[in-house]
Amino acid sequence: MVQRIAVVGAGWSGLAAALECSARGAKVTLFEMAPAIGGRARDLNTGDDGLDNGQHICIGAYSETLRLMARVGVAEEEAFLRLPLRLVDARGLGLRLPAGRAMPAFARAVLARRGWSWGERFALLRVAAGWARSGFVCPPDSTVDDLVGRLPEAVRRELIEPLCVAALNTPAKAASGTVFLRVLHDALAAGAGASDLLLPRVGLSALFPQPALARLTAAGTEVRLAHRVERVERNESAEGCWRIDGDAFDAVVVAASAVEAARLLAPHDPAWAERAAALRYEPIVTVYARSEGAHLPEPMLVLHADDAHPAQFVFDRGRLGGPAGLLAFVISGAEAWVARGLVATEAATLEQARSALAAHLRAPVVALRTIVEKRATFRCTPRLARPPLQVAPGLVAAGDYIDGPYPATLEGALRSGTAAARALLSA
Repeated sequence: MVQRIAVVGAGWSGLAAALECSARGAKVTLFEMAPAIGGRARDLNTGDDGLDNGQHICIGAYSETLRLMARVGVAEEEAFLRLPLRLVDARGLGLRLPAGRAMPAFARAVLARRGWSWGERFALLRVAAGWARSGFVCPPDSTVDDLVGRLPEAVRRELIEPLCVAALNTPAKAASGTVFLRVLHDALAAGAGASDLLLPRVGLSALFPQPALARLTAAGTEVRLAHRVERVERNESAEGCWRIDGDAFDAVVVAASAVEAARLLAPHDPAWAERAAALRYEPIVTVYARSEGAHLPEPMLVLHADDAHPAQFVFDRGRLGGPAGLLAFVISGAEAWVARGLVATEAATLEQARSALAAHLRAPVVALRTIVEKRATFRCTPRLARPPLQVAPGLVAAGDYIDGPYPATLEGALRSGTAAARALLSA
């Protein structure tokens, strides 16, 4: 008998769950409370050229992302610019990993890194070697600051802190050392290409959500946009185990936000809902700006961030398939800047652009749009109790916040969606 499965939420995790259920022969109904799919990683679709709801990157270790993109017909070489990992600033200082296996490439990049003394370079290699010997495992209470306390200040400031906030969207003093090392393990201890940067050349919706939706509708999935699910109820009749707003289903995947999922699932597992509701969040701010004729030396540059300079990274969207001169400044772990207000944050970012990128700008930098995602990711702290996948028989949850080894990333969302679908269907 064909199973009827409801998927609540059409972000990346919900789409992954729906694809897996559909591929295994289930009849899927997909609910989404917004009028568009993609969740927090989508095109803005407001008429502005080349703008997404925030800047995202992937790395070569994102195996589930690449697998699902291939499944829905997205060619990696068209969707991404793949580069060996480069974390360099506007002066050309930073790490440039050569091609090949990541660990030897990392060692060569550190030794070749200009701007650090030999003592600073060898200190980083010693600490990284210690992480590798431990299997990239640390005590569960450790923060990233605890892991790097013996590193020179320049190495922490210029490499560890921007890397941590990019991967976990949590400042190093509060970020989970366990999760940070897991990300490093997958990037450095895997095969060749695992640490490569995958920079999107297309809008976020075209990267996965739109092709996934096309594949689902072609397979007969019913898609209900702008439909906020009011209730997920047990159903003891022969028509199915669960009801969603009156319709019967054999099983349900709740792939909504943690806040929305807590509302829907509290009647079935109050402890699950309490754990989901207890999550705290870090915002991300993206300042889109234009400078006519701007051409940065790299498609992505590291910026020095402090109390006066908000952004940790800038992307040259003109080098990534967008309009020439379009720049995206990313402020991760942006709680303090959100508190200062949008006007102050935007003004400080533009001033930072003028000072840090002066050698590469031919015209004034003008702000186009500033986007604040207040609940961009959960705050990834040590021993964080994230809600589990399983809620009740025939009822599972999916999302980048569900318990797992990854921080709140696209890869984590997709892995969670696939795992939720497989758990339902195998049961």
